Amino acid sequence: MTANDHARWHGHLTTPVVFNRHTPVEVNSSTISRVDLNPIKSTPQGLLKRERILILTPLRNAAEHLFDYFDLLSQLTYPHELIDLAFLVGDSTDDTVALLASELDRVQQRADNVPFRSALIVEKDFGVKLSQNVEDRHGFAAQGPRRKTMGKARNYLLSAALKPEHSWVYWRDVDIQDSPSKIIEDFIAHDRDILVPNIWFHRYEEKDGKMRDIEGRCKWSIDIWRCARAHLSQSITTRGRSRKKESFYVHLWTLISCSQKVKQLISRHKPES
Repeated sequence: MTANDHARWHGHLTTPVVFNRHTPVEVNSSTISRVDLNPIKSTPQGLLKRERILILTPLRNAAEHLFDYFDLLSQLTYPHELIDLAFLVGDSTDDTVALLASELDRVQQRADNVPFRSALIVEKDFGVKLSQNVEDRHGFAAQGPRRKTMGKARNYLLSAALKPEHSWVYWRDVDIQDSPSKIIEDFIAHDRDILVPNIWFHRYEEKDGKMRDIEGRCKWSIDIWRCARAHLSQSITTRGRSRKKESFYVHLWTLISCSQKVKQLISRHKPES
């Protein structure tokens, strides 16, 4: 009781009443932890505010693409100390895991500004036996099982790698052969809840002894993120190496804003063990 309270008490002969006074709750159990996501924001000023990025890449029989993948990744201008890398390797029959570990070690041992904040390798097989050639992978019959497995792989990778401090999740294909070094800054600057991804493709086919130009466009919607209302932004170019059918494809990148709502939804829908 303060001196003023004491004076008022004796002056009016009333007993003071303190409302809504709470005793602090002290928790000392080592099994209880607390995470406050309120300070974590996903803003167009991500670079200035030093927001953390998580780059995720699922891999299967991807050994031949890893050198180019890390070569492009090393050229990203977003500060590498703000970027965490995570990979899920599943159902591979080549040396993907060994080459991935070797490339990560090479990049992380460099003395310049290339090393990233951290890297994680997750291994999870789903029993996939489908061939990796284009005809098998993109055939109509393969799309249902293939997309289902891709969704599972993404769920496992995301749940294993996402940390409370991440502001953005960036999905990146392993077979990208060309990309802008400032692509992360460009994506963040859009500041949109959802950017619908397009795949542009342009190829030549021989018909009646002449090369005919075939051009098309299609859209991919990613249902797994639709419920989370995440930031999606996708575009990148790869070039086909076939001399008979010169072609290039715009492969998909995905950038996701990790708002508190997104993280809550992710925690509710973690893959079953």
